[in-house]
Amino acid sequence: MTLLYNRLQISFLASLPCALLMALALCLPGLSQSAPLPDLAPIDERSFPSIDNEPVVDSEPVVTESVTDGYVLGAGDRLSVEVFRIPEYSGEYEVLVSGRLSLPMVGQVPVAGLTLQQAQAKISEAYAARLRRPIINLSLVEPRPLRIGIAGEVTHPGSYVLEREGTQFPSLISALEMAGGVTQSADLRQIVVTRTGGSVTEEVLVTDLWEFLQTGDLRYNLDLRDGDTVFIPTRETFDPNESLQLAAASFAADESRPLNIVIIGEVFRPGPYTVTGTARTGEAGVPGGTGGASIPPTVTRAIQVAGGIKPDADIRGVEIYRRTRNGEEQRIGVNLWELLAEGQITQDIVLQEGDTVFIPEAENIPPEELAEIAAASFSPDTIRINVVGEVESPGVVEVPPNTPLSQGILAAGGFDSRRARTTDVDLIRLNPNGTVTRSSVPVDFAAGINDETNPTLRNNDVIVVNRSTSASIADTLDTVVVPLGRVFSLFTIPTSFIRLFD
Repeated sequence: MTLLYNRLQISFLASLPCALLMALALCLPGLSQSAPLPDLAPIDERSFPSIDNEPVVDSEPVVTESVTDGYVLGAGDRLSVEVFRIPEYSGEYEVLVSGRLSLPMVGQVPVAGLTLQQAQAKISEAYAARLRRPIINLSLVEPRPLRIGIAGEVTHPGSYVLEREGTQFPSLISALEMAGGVTQSADLRQIVVTRTGGSVTEEVLVTDLWEFLQTGDLRYNLDLRDGDTVFIPTRETFDPNESLQLAAASFAADESRPLNIVIIGEVFRPGPYTVTGTARTGEAGVPGGTGGASIPPTVTRAIQVAGGIKPDADIRGVEIYRRTRNGEEQRIGVNLWELLAEGQITQDIVLQEGDTVFIPEAENIPPEELAEIAAASFSPDTIRINVVGEVESPGVVEVPPNTPLSQGILAAGGFDSRRARTTDVDLIRLNPNGTVTRSSVPVDFAAGINDETNPTLRNNDVIVVNRSTSASIADTLDTVVVPLGRVFSLFTIPTSFIRLFD
């Protein structure tokens, strides 16, 4: 009973304030002999400003991360530091340029390069030298802007600063959009994100944004961190089917941006051009208007801007020369006949900045294909020919491309039935090398298109319709008779003058 009484007494005394215990010790000296006071630890009044019956619980530090795990602190981060039961030491603090937090009582604590959990332990260690068993709660209030590097197949590679919306990290796609979008040569299946900081010296992440385009799975759209480096590699082979899908992606190159390209070969106006997605050529050799934007510039649009294809163009063998970011040249084959005959829209390749489009010359074009090529959107609406001689309406005439010679004569009103030689005409043509050829072509309105009797006309061709034999004789007689008539009229003048006096 005595032992139980002494224990109860000790428990009761331990719960009393120090001042009350001292008073009891002075008033009841015998009590101190029979029941000695327990060895109590000193009380830090700053840590416990109010005295109540709540138990003091020792617990592990609690980290509250408002973003994802593994965030590495750096200059510009705004943190909330809560010291349990000491509100005057609590508050929001920004990581300085030096990478330190300036905190009350403990001064500057280095936190740059640490995760939130590591920084919390560091702060707890600093306060432990001043406070007994400090409980620190650290959270990220406002992350710093991200500085990242983007290289490879993007429109504008370089260094970028990405702002956050609240505590949400910018994603890989938002970074690509800021860099102007990926080019047509980008390999979306092997995008590499290199990350440094924290306990890991370097971490390499590989993601597949092509799978994201197919499935919409956001796991492939990585969240970026400050200091990340994004590299978009170049794909080894070009796939026209993937090209159209890539052009429609939100992170593709900006469609409204005009492209500077070069068009050479069998077009009416070869040379460098600025191309947008809308253009329509009219008269042959007159560049098509660039029009509005919002449509990706393609091969056919580029041809239209260059005045349209020539009749001898090999639309099956069109080639695009493209310079990639790694300095190599890609050669992309285009078959525009498949676009016309089968509707293969994938053959109308989307262009990118700096492309060169080459239209070769065809060795032989089947006559049945000429009409379809002439009606294509990348052919000019009209060509200009000049019909002179014995026709009803001589002069410059506009006709559709690949028009046969017989229709060119009819467009000028046809032969002059009284004077024209209807068996043949002369065709004068300016060659690409600057020479001029003149050939006699027999005329057969019943013949189809062929090089012998009914060749297709070219822009600026001249058709000369000669006089018939009877017309030539009549013109010769007129040349002789008219001067003689003038001579005879001179002899009749004196006679007429004498008759005036009769």
